[in-house]
Amino acid sequence: MQTATNTKTIGAASARLAELQRSIAHVVKGKEDVIQLALTTLLARGHLLIEDVPGVGKTTLAQALARSFNCSFQRIQFTSDLLPSDVIGVSVYNPAAREFEFKPGPIFANIIVADEINRTTPKTQSALLEAMNESQITVDNHTHPLPQPFMVLATQNPIEHHGTYPLPESQLDRFLMRIRMGYPARESEKEIIRNHSAAGHAEQIASLMDASDVAAMQKLVSEVKVEESLLDYALEIVERTRTTEQLSLGVSPRGTVMLHRAAQARAFLEGRDYCLPDDFKRLIIPVFAHRVVVSSRYVSTQKKSEQTEAILREILDTTRVPL
Repeated sequence: MQTATNTKTIGAASARLAELQRSIAHVVKGKEDVIQLALTTLLARGHLLIEDVPGVGKTTLAQALARSFNCSFQRIQFTSDLLPSDVIGVSVYNPAAREFEFKPGPIFANIIVADEINRTTPKTQSALLEAMNESQITVDNHTHPLPQPFMVLATQNPIEHHGTYPLPESQLDRFLMRIRMGYPARESEKEIIRNHSAAGHAEQIASLMDASDVAAMQKLVSEVKVEESLLDYALEIVERTRTTEQLSLGVSPRGTVMLHRAAQARAFLEGRDYCLPDDFKRLIIPVFAHRVVVSSRYVSTQKKSEQTEAILREILDTTRVPL
Protein backbone atom coordinates (compact mmCIF):
# COMPACT_ATOMS: atom_id res chain seq x y z
CA MET A 1 0.00 0.00 0.00
CA GLN A 2 2.87 2.33 0.91
CA THR A 3 4.58 1.59 -2.42
CA ALA A 4 1.39 2.38 -4.36
CA THR A 5 1.03 5.67 -2.48
CA ASN A 6 4.67 6.60 -3.19
CA THR A 7 4.26 5.74 -6.88
CA LYS A 8 1.18 7.96 -7.13
CA THR A 9 2.93 10.82 -5.31
CA ILE A 10 6.03 10.53 -7.50
CA GLY A 11 3.87 10.42 -10.63
CA ALA A 12 2.09 13.64 -9.61
CA ALA A 13 5.40 15.35 -8.79
CA SER A 14 6.87 14.20 -12.11
CA ALA A 15 3.94 15.78 -13.99
CA ARG A 16 4.53 19.10 -12.21
CA LEU A 17 8.25 18.90 -12.97
CA ALA A 18 7.51 18.25 -16.66
CA GLU A 19 5.40 21.42 -16.72
CA LEU A 20 8.24 23.28 -15.02
CA GLN A 21 10.77 22.00 -17.58
CA ARG A 22 8.54 23.27 -20.40
CA SER A 23 8.32 26.66 -18.69
CA ILE A 24 12.11 26.96 -18.42
CA ALA A 25 12.50 25.75 -22.02
CA HIS A 26 10.60 28.85 -23.18
CA VAL A 27 13.51 30.90 -21.85
CA VAL A 28 16.52 28.57 -22.29
CA LYS A 29 16.00 27.66 -25.93
CA GLY A 30 16.92 24.24 -27.31
CA LYS A 31 18.61 22.96 -24.15
CA GLU A 32 16.14 20.41 -22.78
CA ASP A 33 18.92 17.99 -21.79
CA VAL A 34 20.76 20.73 -19.84
CA ILE A 35 17.53 21.73 -18.06
CA GLN A 36 16.94 18.11 -17.09
CA LEU A 37 20.48 17.78 -15.68
CA ALA A 38 20.09 21.03 -13.71
CA LEU A 39 16.81 19.81 -12.19
CA THR A 40 18.38 16.41 -11.47
CA THR A 41 21.19 18.18 -9.59
CA LEU A 42 18.72 20.23 -7.55
CA LEU A 43 16.56 17.21 -6.67
CA ALA A 44 19.69 15.27 -5.65
CA ARG A 45 20.68 18.08 -3.24
CA GLY A 46 23.81 18.77 -5.28
CA HIS A 47 25.69 21.65 -6.90
CA LEU A 48 26.30 22.29 -10.59
CA LEU A 49 29.39 23.48 -12.46
CA ILE A 50 28.76 24.80 -15.97
CA GLU A 51 31.96 25.05 -17.97
CA ASP A 52 31.33 27.05 -21.13
CA VAL A 53 32.06 30.23 -23.04
CA PRO A 54 30.30 33.49 -22.07
CA GLY A 55 26.87 34.34 -23.43
CA VAL A 56 25.32 30.88 -23.87
CA GLY A 57 22.68 31.27 -21.14
CA LYS A 58 24.30 29.98 -17.95
CA THR A 59 22.97 32.80 -15.74
CA THR A 60 19.61 32.73 -17.53
CA LEU A 61 19.24 29.04 -16.66
CA ALA A 62 19.93 29.73 -12.99
CA GLN A 63 17.48 32.65 -12.86
CA ALA A 64 14.78 30.63 -14.60
CA LEU A 65 15.30 27.75 -12.18
CA ALA A 66 15.07 30.03 -9.14
CA ARG A 67 11.93 31.81 -10.38
CA SER A 68 10.20 28.54 -11.32
CA PHE A 69 10.50 27.38 -7.71
CA ASN A 70 9.87 30.81 -6.16
CA CYS A 71 13.25 30.50 -4.45
CA SER A 72 15.60 33.32 -3.42
CA PHE A 73 18.39 33.93 -5.92
CA GLN A 74 21.76 35.69 -5.73
CA ARG A 75 24.37 36.18 -8.42
CA ILE A 76 27.96 36.70 -7.26
CA GLN A 77 30.47 37.94 -9.82
CA PHE A 78 33.78 36.40 -8.80
CA THR A 79 36.81 38.67 -9.36
CA SER A 80 40.41 38.65 -8.17
CA ASP A 81 39.71 41.27 -5.46
CA LEU A 82 36.63 39.51 -4.00
CA LEU A 83 37.05 38.62 -0.31
CA PRO A 84 35.51 35.70 1.64
CA SER A 85 33.51 38.21 3.70
CA ASP A 86 31.98 39.55 0.46
CA VAL A 87 30.47 36.09 -0.02
CA ILE A 88 29.56 34.78 3.43
CA GLY A 89 29.05 38.03 5.35
CA VAL A 90 30.79 39.91 8.14
CA SER A 91 30.35 40.74 11.84
CA VAL A 92 29.85 44.46 12.49
CA TYR A 93 30.01 46.14 15.91
CA ASN A 94 26.73 47.66 17.08
CA PRO A 95 27.50 50.48 19.56
CA ALA A 96 23.91 50.60 20.84
CA ALA A 97 23.82 46.90 21.70
CA ARG A 98 27.56 46.84 22.56
CA GLU A 99 28.04 43.65 20.64
CA PHE A 100 28.93 42.37 17.20
CA GLU A 101 26.10 41.60 14.81
CA PHE A 102 26.43 39.27 11.86
CA LYS A 103 25.45 40.77 8.52
CA PRO A 104 24.70 37.88 6.12
CA GLY A 105 26.33 37.90 2.69
CA PRO A 106 24.82 36.87 -0.65
CA ILE A 107 25.48 33.19 0.10
CA PHE A 108 22.24 33.23 2.15
CA ALA A 109 19.91 32.36 -0.73
CA ASN A 110 18.39 29.17 -2.16
CA ILE A 111 20.17 29.33 -5.51
CA ILE A 112 23.59 30.96 -5.87
CA VAL A 113 25.20 31.71 -9.21
CA ALA A 114 28.96 31.84 -8.69
CA ASP A 115 29.83 33.53 -11.98
CA GLU A 116 33.35 32.83 -13.27
CA ILE A 117 34.33 31.10 -10.05
CA ASN A 118 37.88 30.49 -11.30
CA ARG A 119 38.59 34.24 -11.48
CA THR A 120 38.79 34.66 -7.72
CA THR A 121 41.61 33.63 -5.41
CA PRO A 122 41.76 30.19 -3.72
CA LYS A 123 41.06 31.89 -0.37
CA THR A 124 37.69 33.17 -1.60
CA GLN A 125 36.94 29.95 -3.50
CA SER A 126 37.41 28.03 -0.25
CA ALA A 127 34.74 30.20 1.43
CA LEU A 128 32.20 28.08 -0.46
CA LEU A 129 33.51 24.71 0.75
CA GLU A 130 31.61 24.53 4.06
CA ALA A 131 28.46 25.96 2.46
CA MET A 132 28.50 23.38 -0.35
CA ASN A 133 29.30 20.43 1.86
CA GLU A 134 27.27 21.12 5.00
CA SER A 135 24.74 23.85 4.00
CA GLN A 136 26.08 26.15 6.69
CA ILE A 137 28.80 28.74 7.24
CA THR A 138 30.86 29.51 10.33
CA VAL A 139 31.88 33.06 11.27
CA ASP A 140 33.60 34.00 14.54
CA ASN A 141 32.93 30.50 15.95
CA HIS A 142 29.20 30.84 15.27
CA THR A 143 27.52 28.48 12.82
CA HIS A 144 24.75 29.85 10.61
CA PRO A 145 22.51 27.43 8.67
CA LEU A 146 21.76 28.31 5.05
CA PRO A 147 18.26 28.43 3.55
CA GLN A 148 16.91 25.14 2.25
CA PRO A 149 16.98 24.00 -0.45
CA PHE A 150 20.48 25.29 -1.23
CA MET A 151 22.27 24.99 -4.56
CA VAL A 152 25.44 26.55 -5.97
CA LEU A 153 25.47 26.91 -9.75
CA ALA A 154 29.01 27.93 -10.70
CA THR A 155 30.28 28.92 -14.12
CA GLN A 156 33.72 29.11 -15.62
CA ASN A 157 35.18 29.84 -19.05
CA PRO A 158 37.41 26.93 -20.19
CA ILE A 159 38.98 28.92 -23.04
CA GLU A 160 40.51 31.97 -21.36
CA HIS A 161 43.09 31.18 -18.65
CA HIS A 162 44.68 34.62 -18.13
CA GLY A 163 44.10 35.79 -14.56
CA THR A 164 42.33 32.62 -13.44
CA TYR A 165 42.82 30.25 -10.51
CA PRO A 166 41.87 26.67 -11.47
CA LEU A 167 39.62 24.98 -8.93
CA PRO A 168 41.49 22.35 -6.87
CA GLU A 169 40.34 18.72 -7.03
CA SER A 170 38.92 18.98 -3.48
CA GLN A 171 36.54 21.74 -4.58
CA LEU A 172 35.66 20.16 -7.92
CA ASP A 173 34.64 17.07 -5.96
CA ARG A 174 31.94 19.13 -4.19
CA PHE A 175 30.05 19.62 -7.45
CA LEU A 176 27.61 16.85 -8.22
CA MET A 177 27.88 17.49 -11.98
CA ARG A 178 29.92 19.40 -14.50
CA ILE A 179 28.12 20.10 -17.76
CA ARG A 180 28.44 22.23 -20.89
CA MET A 181 25.56 24.18 -22.41
CA GLY A 182 27.07 24.56 -25.86
CA TYR A 183 25.94 26.93 -28.58
CA PRO A 184 22.24 26.85 -29.49
CA ALA A 185 21.05 25.25 -32.72
CA ARG A 186 20.37 27.69 -35.59
CA GLU A 187 16.59 27.68 -35.16
CA SER A 188 16.88 28.20 -31.41
CA GLU A 189 19.32 31.06 -31.88
CA LYS A 190 17.02 32.64 -34.48
CA GLU A 191 14.25 32.55 -31.87
CA ILE A 192 16.55 34.20 -29.32
CA ILE A 193 17.32 36.97 -31.82
CA ARG A 194 13.63 37.51 -32.55
CA ASN A 195 12.95 37.86 -28.84
CA HIS A 196 15.88 40.30 -28.59
CA SER A 197 17.11 38.79 -25.31
CA ALA A 198 16.40 35.43 -23.71
CA ALA A 199 17.52 36.79 -20.33
CA GLY A 200 14.72 39.34 -20.25
CA HIS A 201 12.10 36.59 -20.16
CA ALA A 202 13.41 34.84 -17.04
CA GLU A 203 11.55 37.42 -14.94
CA GLN A 204 8.28 36.47 -16.63
CA ILE A 205 8.42 32.80 -15.59
CA ALA A 206 5.57 31.89 -13.27
CA SER A 207 6.40 30.23 -9.95
CA LEU A 208 4.99 26.73 -10.19
CA MET A 209 6.35 25.46 -6.84
CA ASP A 210 7.94 26.88 -3.72
CA ALA A 211 10.94 25.97 -1.57
CA SER A 212 8.90 23.58 0.60
CA ASP A 213 7.87 21.64 -2.53
CA VAL A 214 11.52 21.24 -3.49
CA ALA A 215 12.41 20.01 0.01
CA ALA A 216 9.54 17.49 -0.09
CA MET A 217 10.64 16.19 -3.49
CA GLN A 218 14.25 15.88 -2.33
CA LYS A 219 13.02 13.68 0.52
CA LEU A 220 11.04 11.50 -1.92
CA VAL A 221 14.11 11.19 -4.16
CA SER A 222 16.06 9.60 -1.31
CA GLU A 223 13.37 6.87 -1.13
CA VAL A 224 13.72 5.81 -4.79
CA LYS A 225 14.71 2.13 -4.88
CA VAL A 226 18.12 1.05 -6.24
CA GLU A 227 18.77 -2.66 -6.78
CA GLU A 228 21.96 -4.31 -5.58
CA SER A 229 23.02 -5.14 -9.15
CA LEU A 230 22.97 -1.44 -10.06
CA LEU A 231 25.19 -0.58 -7.10
CA ASP A 232 27.61 -3.32 -8.20
CA TYR A 233 27.57 -1.87 -11.73
CA ALA A 234 28.40 1.62 -10.44
CA LEU A 235 31.13 0.32 -8.13
CA GLU A 236 32.68 -1.69 -10.98
CA ILE A 237 33.06 1.51 -13.01
CA VAL A 238 34.41 3.39 -9.99
CA GLU A 239 36.95 0.64 -9.31
CA ARG A 240 38.15 0.74 -12.91
CA THR A 241 38.75 4.52 -12.70
CA ARG A 242 41.01 3.83 -9.70
CA THR A 243 43.00 1.02 -11.31
CA THR A 244 43.40 2.09 -14.95
CA GLU A 245 46.85 3.37 -15.92
CA GLN A 246 45.26 6.18 -17.92
CA LEU A 247 44.08 7.99 -14.79
CA SER A 248 46.27 9.17 -11.92
CA LEU A 249 43.22 10.01 -9.78
CA GLY A 250 40.07 7.91 -9.74
CA VAL A 251 36.57 8.65 -8.48
CA SER A 252 36.29 9.34 -4.75
CA PRO A 253 33.72 7.72 -2.43
CA ARG A 254 31.92 11.08 -2.45
CA GLY A 255 31.62 10.74 -6.22
CA THR A 256 30.04 7.29 -5.82
CA VAL A 257 27.46 8.68 -3.37
CA MET A 258 26.74 11.58 -5.74
CA LEU A 259 26.11 9.18 -8.65
CA HIS A 260 23.69 7.17 -6.50
CA ARG A 261 21.73 10.31 -5.55
CA ALA A 262 21.74 11.63 -9.12
CA ALA A 263 20.41 8.32 -10.48
CA GLN A 264 17.59 8.40 -7.91
CA ALA A 265 16.78 11.98 -8.92
CA ARG A 266 16.72 11.11 -12.63
CA ALA A 267 14.34 8.22 -11.98
CA PHE A 268 12.11 10.53 -9.90
CA LEU A 269 12.14 13.16 -12.64
CA GLU A 270 10.82 10.53 -15.05
CA GLY A 271 8.07 9.44 -12.68
CA ARG A 272 9.60 6.20 -11.39
CA ASP A 273 10.16 5.02 -7.82
CA TYR A 274 12.96 2.69 -8.94
CA CYS A 275 16.22 3.12 -10.88
CA LEU A 276 17.16 1.57 -14.21
CA PRO A 277 20.68 0.85 -15.53
CA ASP A 278 20.19 3.76 -17.96
CA ASP A 279 19.85 6.19 -15.03
CA PHE A 280 23.40 5.36 -13.98
CA LYS A 281 24.86 5.02 -17.47
CA ARG A 282 23.67 8.43 -18.69
CA LEU A 283 25.02 10.21 -15.61
CA ILE A 284 28.51 8.68 -15.45
CA ILE A 285 30.10 11.38 -17.64
CA PRO A 286 28.59 14.52 -16.04
CA VAL A 287 29.05 13.15 -12.49
CA PHE A 288 32.53 11.58 -12.85
CA ALA A 289 34.44 13.48 -15.56
CA HIS A 290 35.54 16.38 -13.32
CA ARG A 291 36.60 14.05 -10.49
CA VAL A 292 39.30 12.13 -12.37
CA VAL A 293 42.74 13.24 -13.55
CA VAL A 294 44.53 11.93 -16.66
CA SER A 295 47.94 10.38 -15.98
CA SER A 296 50.86 12.48 -17.26
CA ARG A 297 51.98 9.51 -19.38
CA TYR A 298 48.71 9.60 -21.33
CA VAL A 299 48.19 13.34 -21.77
CA SER A 300 47.36 14.12 -25.40
CA THR A 301 46.70 17.22 -27.50
CA GLN A 302 43.00 16.96 -26.58
CA LYS A 303 41.51 19.23 -23.94
CA LYS A 304 41.77 17.60 -20.53
CA SER A 305 37.99 17.54 -20.10
CA GLU A 306 37.49 15.86 -23.47
CA GLN A 307 40.19 13.30 -22.74
CA THR A 308 38.73 12.32 -19.35
CA GLU A 309 35.31 11.92 -20.97
CA ALA A 310 36.79 9.71 -23.69
CA ILE A 311 38.46 7.48 -21.07
CA LEU A 312 35.22 7.20 -19.09
CA ARG A 313 33.27 6.29 -22.25
CA GLU A 314 35.77 3.55 -22.95
CA ILE A 315 35.28 2.18 -19.42
CA LEU A 316 31.51 2.44 -19.85
CA ASP A 317 31.53 0.62 -23.18
CA THR A 318 33.53 -2.29 -21.77
CA THR A 319 31.58 -2.71 -18.50
CA ARG A 320 28.71 -5.18 -18.53
CA VAL A 321 25.34 -3.55 -17.88
CA PRO A 322 23.06 -5.50 -15.50
CA LEU A 323 19.87 -6.83 -17.09
